[in-house]
Amino acid sequence: MESLASAVYLTLGITVIGGYLLGSIPFGLIATRLGGAGDIRQIGSGNIGATNVLRSGRKDLALITLLGDAGKGVVAVLLARYLTHGNPTVIALAGGAAFLGHLFPVWLKFKGGKGVATFYGVLLSAAWPVGALAAITWLAMAAIFRISSLAALTAAVLAAPFAIATDQPRPILGLAIFMAILIFIRHRENIARLLKGEEPRIGKKKPADPASAEAP
Repeated sequence: MESLASAVYLTLGITVIGGYLLGSIPFGLIATRLGGAGDIRQIGSGNIGATNVLRSGRKDLALITLLGDAGKGVVAVLLARYLTHGNPTVIALAGGAAFLGHLFPVWLKFKGGKGVATFYGVLLSAAWPVGALAAITWLAMAAIFRISSLAALTAAVLAAPFAIATDQPRPILGLAIFMAILIFIRHRENIARLLKGEEPRIGKKKPADPASAEAP
């Protein structure tokens, strides 16, 4: 019995800590430095995510960042799914840990991104119908309004209703709510600009903003 409990705790530790460390990998920073675009934290909003990488003029690096940030969420969830045979609670914890890792990466002194791509990666691998609906929402909003933050906020707020509509387990619903709340918190400056009509559109370059660079 004691050995079984130890195995459970070990698995939980591997999935949660591993998920956090995976989430902490700053693909945007790595891609721009290796790709010769400099430090992404000195470009545009200072955000390390794909939308800001696109402002460097390098679509290839933006795609690498998008796939990397989403992929680390996928890997964290699939690892938890494999080790626990699909336990939704552990899957949710691992996905949430990867998401937190992106927002507060240990490699960057806990100053990370806003979590949108990782949000989609986690949802697509934890509950693909929810992730697919959230991604479709982002694409539709981005196509109509051309504002990345507005598309992300809309998808985030609808993630929980999508989880309910597709009859997901409670841990997955809780994960969707948890990530949505943090996305809104991390986008508070974007929300302020949206209300003022000053939020930049997708692909538009702008000079670095010291205030926003503090919380990429």
